[in-house]
Amino acid sequence: MRIAIAADHNGVALKAGLITWLRAQGHQVEDRGTDSDALVVDYPLLCADICRRVVDGQADRAIMVGGSGMGETVACNKVRGIRAGLCTDLFHARISRANNDANVLVLGAKVLAAEQAREITELWLDTRFTGGPHQRRLDQIAALERGEPLG
Repeated sequence: MRIAIAADHNGVALKAGLITWLRAQGHQVEDRGTDSDALVVDYPLLCADICRRVVDGQADRAIMVGGSGMGETVACNKVRGIRAGLCTDLFHARISRANNDANVLVLGAKVLAAEQAREITELWLDTRFTGGPHQRRLDQIAALERGEPLG
């Protein structure tokens, strides 16, 4: 799988470990920054970059690592066509893919240990979208993105 990955200053170390692990799993990983733990990069720029790579087809999925992951989730979900899920445990990783077909995984480096992040990432990458009634809801979310009325 082609994965674009980025992190703000809080997530640099976790991102580096994930990149090594993902490549060892056979994934094609593109590191989109940052590589500094100095507070020099604004996360919305990184979020926009990796999300556009997914929307444009340059990446199959993306991973964004922040401190809590909350702001990154908000920023990613502003990009039309992105469904970013902040996953702090295996339950949310499974649901974000199976029910919401999330194409961006957001992780919080201040709330997850490296092993937890790998477990969440592995499950998230391996979980398939189940479709059915969930597709109808995704279609409604897409309509919201386009500014269309629902129902």
